Amino acid sequence: MQSFADILGQVFRAIAANKLRSFLTMFGIAWGVGSLLVLVGLGEGFRSGQHREFATLGNDIVMMWNGTIPAVANQHTGMRPYWLTLADEAALRQLPQLRAVTDELQRNDLYQVSQWNNTSNAVFGVEPNYATVKFAPLAQGRFLDEADLAERRRVAVLGYKTSILLFAGRPAVGESITVNGIDFTVIGQVGKISRGTNDGDDQRLYIPVTTMLELFPYKGDNVPQDALTSIQYQPAKRGDAVAAVAAVDRLIAHRHGFDPALTDAFQQFDSIEEEKMVGAIFNAMDIFLGGVGIVTLGLGAVGIVNIMLVSVTERTHEIGLLKAIGASKRSIVAQFFWEGLLMTGLSGLIGIAISAAFMALLQYCLTDKMPGWDPPRLVPWSAALALGSLVLCGVAAGLYPANKAAQLDPIEALRRE
Repeated sequence: MQSFADILGQVFRAIAANKLRSFLTMFGIAWGVGSLLVLVGLGEGFRSGQHREFATLGNDIVMMWNGTIPAVANQHTGMRPYWLTLADEAALRQLPQLRAVTDELQRNDLYQVSQWNNTSNAVFGVEPNYATVKFAPLAQGRFLDEADLAERRRVAVLGYKTSILLFAGRPAVGESITVNGIDFTVIGQVGKISRGTNDGDDQRLYIPVTTMLELFPYKGDNVPQDALTSIQYQPAKRGDAVAAVAAVDRLIAHRHGFDPALTDAFQQFDSIEEEKMVGAIFNAMDIFLGGVGIVTLGLGAVGIVNIMLVSVTERTHEIGLLKAIGASKRSIVAQFFWEGLLMTGLSGLIGIAISAAFMALLQYCLTDKMPGWDPPRLVPWSAALALGSLVLCGVAAGLYPANKAAQLDPIEALRRE
């Protein structure tokens, strides 16, 4: 009775005897596996990149801006503008459907000067909870607190790029700057938010919203003294903003005198629903790519079955000789079965290894280079799916030709040339 080592030795000799045919067959399977993993990895790169982009907006957040009220639904004539205000925000805080509310008052026309440099980045008037509702990771010092807000202190927190522009790598916390000629003390610095060259979120300066309203409010006809740029909130139910959005729309419509059914009057962005939509798109993409990959691997299995059948035909005389000297059907089956399984298994492992190395190289070269996209990475479930499919393909590719070889009559096999 042959040992397993003897069977494997015969298998490798049979594969080596037809080097080009074996190479092309294995190359096709390895290419299919590698392509499947890279395609799924690209989809996951887009998914994770979009998730990171949403995370820079804030955690579980809905954003609302000033809007215009149409005179007639779905008509853009005779529209009346309205401004969100600090009073609106205070009213929203009373809604049980919300767990957190914050605001922004943004000006892009204010000039900032330090003793080393000057710039004109965006200035945001915000509240202390802004750093938790939005994404503003603190790198140095502290963020604004309630005392800063209540006492309308002239303190500032610098964005990552703003700190570099104004202080050129020098320590900024504790230093003084001027905003439109008014002195402010730097109390903190926010870490890097943006990715790639799109660094607008890093070019910011944060001051208390009460100080902003006192020194740099919006000007213009019919503009309230406490007018804001945006109000942003988190729903009480995590991951579901439907009830929160409906409650906010009703309250804002009531306070500004219009029907909440006028959807054109609201300017808002629901990051929760948007992220769900993006996730659904990428789930569908993963299913599609996985299905295409399995079909591709199935075609590879058909190719190996064909190659193995050709191998059985070519080795008919050899099979007859083996059976004539006492080889059992089981050993014949084992030899051809392991040949098919090893060809698919080795091809798959080579494809996984090469695709993993290629994606690791892309990770090294392209990480943080393209906003909204992460380089592809090896996804464990896709590698497991590919390997599992290959095992099934290998079994299918080996069993049928192996059984065909085992059924050959040794006398008839020896007569064939």
